[in-house]
Amino acid sequence: MLDWCNGEVRELCSLVRFNIAAVWLCKIKVIMSKRPFYAQGLRFSCIRCSSCCRFDPGFVFLTQTDLNALTAALGMAEEAFIAVYCRWAPPPGAGVFSQLSLKEKSNYDCIFWKDGCTVYNTRPVQCRTFPFWASIVESKDSWESTARSCPGIGKGTLFDGEYIRAGLKERHSEAVIMKGAGV
Repeated sequence: MLDWCNGEVRELCSLVRFNIAAVWLCKIKVIMSKRPFYAQGLRFSCIRCSSCCRFDPGFVFLTQTDLNALTAALGMAEEAFIAVYCRWAPPPGAGVFSQLSLKEKSNYDCIFWKDGCTVYNTRPVQCRTFPFWASIVESKDSWESTARSCPGIGKGTLFDGEYIRAGLKERHSEAVIMKGAGV
């Protein structure tokens, strides 16, 4: 009985690992299957206030592409980069898995923030695609709620619906780096 249970748990863990990205892709498909509120475009212009990079605790999860770009830009081996700049964070609701995230300073600033982003040209996809995340563009209310903490939302360049759709796909086209049971 125990062997069956362990095998079942291992199989479930393998399925969960592959399905975390699939859940986000499904959410994106649902958002895109309806005529999203952003179909006519949304205005955004980063004013470099850095509120998305500072002040509040959070996670910047890394994909292998992100990790490769950052290690190349800094001339570091992957293991050394992870030891210095990263932490393993348990993802919300997943329990047995951890995801690779950039560290934060004690004041919650991103580890790469120093009078601006010190890795701007190779910043992770999560950073590059802000504020066009599924959780932010899923509704007008979510967009307006985020605008209260981001002064660039609603101003500047009009990004058309296709641009936003492409950002959603890019953000979730590659899974974040994970470790844990069954990974």
